[in-house]
Amino acid sequence: MNPFSPQFLPIQDIDWEGLIPLIGRANRALARYEGILLNSPNPEILLAPMTTQEAVLSSRIEGTQATLGEVMKFEAGEEPPQESKRQDIHEIINYRRALLRAEEALKERPFNLNLLLELHSILLDSVRGVNKGRGQFRREQNWIGVIGSKLEEAQFVPPAPELIPGLLDNWEKYYHLERPDPLVQLSIIHAQFEIIHPFLDGNGRIGRLIVPLYLCEKQILSRPMFYLSSYMEANRELYIERLRALGHQAGAWNRWIEFFLTALIEQAAANSSKTQQVLALYESLKNRIIQLTHSQFAVPLLDRMFERPIFQLGHIDSHPSMPSRPMLSGMINKLKQDNILHVVREGRGRRPQVLALAELVNLCEGRSVV
Repeated sequence: MNPFSPQFLPIQDIDWEGLIPLIGRANRALARYEGILLNSPNPEILLAPMTTQEAVLSSRIEGTQATLGEVMKFEAGEEPPQESKRQDIHEIINYRRALLRAEEALKERPFNLNLLLELHSILLDSVRGVNKGRGQFRREQNWIGVIGSKLEEAQFVPPAPELIPGLLDNWEKYYHLERPDPLVQLSIIHAQFEIIHPFLDGNGRIGRLIVPLYLCEKQILSRPMFYLSSYMEANRELYIERLRALGHQAGAWNRWIEFFLTALIEQAAANSSKTQQVLALYESLKNRIIQLTHSQFAVPLLDRMFERPIFQLGHIDSHPSMPSRPMLSGMINKLKQDNILHVVREGRGRRPQVLALAELVNLCEGRSVV
């Protein structure tokens, strides 16, 4: 199979009239989700578990097996039994680090290829794939196929390495163009990135990470908090089918854009629902904790627990918003007695107790894991 030669952007043969209904629905769905974000107090704190869950799902598409609960337990000091699980968890943490770094970088400068390289370097830091050109665009041919397959058996062969600089330059310029509709533009940006496959490893995760960054930079969303991986994982076969048809079949770009806009519509609705559930849980717990503790520190404590739903006492008592250690311990004990907090690991000797705000972890995971 010869390397694929993609079209340069912009794509000319798009039937815009056929896309209008989906474009309208996608923009309305994202506007509703943005309204929820704008009305959320401290979304970066309250929705931190959802950001971690997106990292879990995006990495799961690439083969990792760790759950949200396992990631949070690891960060609370609970080591996984298998080394493979530890590697999975580190990959997930790196994805989250890359997303947070990108959010900070976009406050200083527009998205560019140098930032793309920086994000790739973070993604592959000290994990599997670290030797596959970390932080570098590829200089050799790659291919997509069954694990262990040879180039001759590939399902898709991305462009030849000597074409990568020109294709990426074109892709970056298109990213910043003013086009008729930014969501259609995003669908093309995502697809073209996956076609170019500019890295030896990590292309899928970087491609999905670009979606919330673009939505934020275009001011469609106020924060890069859009979690698309759930839809992509649930519709993996159709996602791959629509991508691989590009450049081979008449009307393929329209069918891909329809798929992507549908993904935005359905995921925006799912994100809106999950965000509202998280915020409702926050309000419910806030009232319960205030009544239980009668403390001015009730809300700051709840914020810390939402930011880190599985924790040791030492992880939160040093925060400037927290009371003295004895007072904090007393509040924690009341939350345990009322089953707001569950014990994940009993303390013993120098090994501290690990606690979980289980209702929040299970809500974000979508099933009982703690």
